Amino acid sequence: MLINLYLWFLMIFGLIKLVLNFKHLLNLLMIVEFMMMNILLLMVIFLMKMESEFYFFMLFMIMMVCEGVLGLVILILMVRSYGNDYFYSLNLMLW
Repeated sequence: MLINLYLWFLMIFGLIKLVLNFKHLLNLLMIVEFMMMNILLLMVIFLMKMESEFYFFMLFMIMMVCEGVLGLVILILMVRSYGNDYFYSLNLMLW
């Protein structure tokens, strides 16, 4: 019970950090990975309590890896094209 409360506290802390720290893309990616790891640990605890299969766990891990790779690709492309990793320099309203 205490572990679940601790993991939920870490998740809320990650959300607060995500909202307050919105300047650099690398920091955003690290916070999102931190939150995904918290969700992964909560899922493991839930699946162990329910004594069910870990198929969804493996699918979630694959999605975490894909999300991390796509985030790093976006970061590399931003640094190559703009020279920095500021989130505000990425203007999404170009068209």
